[in-house]
Amino acid sequence: MPEAPRIEGLPIPQRYLAAAAISLGTALTTIDGAIATVALPTIARDLNVDGSSAVLVVTVYQLVLVMTLLPLSALGDQIGLKRLYQLGQLVFTIATALCFFAKSLPFLLVVRALQAVGAAAALSVMSALIRSVYPSDKLGRGLGLNSVVASTAGAVAPTAGGLILGFAPWPWVFAIGAPFGLLSLWLGRSSLPDVPARPGRYNLAGAILNMATFGLVIAGLEALVHGSSPVVSLAIVAIGIGFGIGLFLHERREAAPILPVDLLARPVLALSTAGALFAFIASMSIILSLPFRLQHSYGLSPKEIGAMIAPWPLTMMIVAPTAGTLSDRYPAGLLGGIGMVIATIGALLIAWLPHAPSYADIAWRMAFTGAGFGLYLSPNARLIVGSAPRERAASAGALVSTTRLTGQTAGATLVAALLALGIGASPTPALIAAGLTAVAGVLSIARLRPSVRVPMRGEAQAAEVAARTEFHGA
Repeated sequence: MPEAPRIEGLPIPQRYLAAAAISLGTALTTIDGAIATVALPTIARDLNVDGSSAVLVVTVYQLVLVMTLLPLSALGDQIGLKRLYQLGQLVFTIATALCFFAKSLPFLLVVRALQAVGAAAALSVMSALIRSVYPSDKLGRGLGLNSVVASTAGAVAPTAGGLILGFAPWPWVFAIGAPFGLLSLWLGRSSLPDVPARPGRYNLAGAILNMATFGLVIAGLEALVHGSSPVVSLAIVAIGIGFGIGLFLHERREAAPILPVDLLARPVLALSTAGALFAFIASMSIILSLPFRLQHSYGLSPKEIGAMIAPWPLTMMIVAPTAGTLSDRYPAGLLGGIGMVIATIGALLIAWLPHAPSYADIAWRMAFTGAGFGLYLSPNARLIVGSAPRERAASAGALVSTTRLTGQTAGATLVAALLALGIGASPTPALIAAGLTAVAGVLSIARLRPSVRVPMRGEAQAAEVAARTEFHGA
């Protein structure tokens, strides 16, 4: 018997209220994830610890976030996406309030880990909720809007943090996100879609293996750069890889795996995920290494450097929603391929700066490169989330977030390693980034092959029915 047509998206104005609730949650998790860096020297002084120990406030947050995103997305499938999203916002807001009681670094690290769990709970189901909020022909627009919110929040977070520290103690830096959380909770109660839960046995073994894999590999790579024993660091990475092999073998036998090996077995999703990983490593390599180069090689001040880098996120704020809207009409493989060509040219232009660059010399290069990444990332996320079966939408969204965080962490580790080798403040990081974006571009164009291409518009519903049949028959 043919399946009844699905009514997609929420009616207006509920759609707008739900989009506002999700946008506020995005702002909350992005701001508190990015703003802590500004407060690290103040935290180190007030808690009587050295600067390297204070950096744990950032690294613990990132590590817990990467470790828990995929396991929590599976939990969202079982208890309901809306319930987990709201619970994550509540946990994050409570943890933010606990920052005011932090009188020691260990307590603050526990609170930051709790914040990361709350953020992961919200982020793990955010894309799946967006897919339920918008009709399929407007999904790219919805994901693009969310990208704008994230980019804007990330861009203003350091400035806002500096202003707060000028007038208030450092716990208020974390508290800036609390109003976003409370408002998101209030709006979400009545506006977020009630996506049916799929009760069943939770894949606990997969969750543990997933957390061990990501935790040990990332911690080992960080220790390899910053630690004193390369042998121990490599051993930690090797153990993490061993857990990863066990995770892969275990998840292949699961009907709904936590590590979405079923989705990655589909060529279009594998190509999109791999390309996104390379793109995020490349963007982080440029953004983190360029300040060192501008300061060491050209003698620019931090204020000048900040002004020169700002065109990158500002351009992405404009390009990302436009690219998201275009991805509702044109193949992501084409848009992403064009975007990565632009990003590759931009990275090469950044590598080959003039001998004495002016503000304009650097600013237009940053804007040009940022436009390339904006043209790639939004359509890529739309393709991953939109082409997965609805039953696996939460896993697909968590895969997008996990890929982004893993790529950013790998990019930061790469820059730290290059700095340790004495070439981090040279054109080398930008040249490496150009190579990575070129690979991402090739992977993007490969998605245009007829055997890989995702159906557009009128074909989407039939493709989804086929995907659901494939999923249930696996």
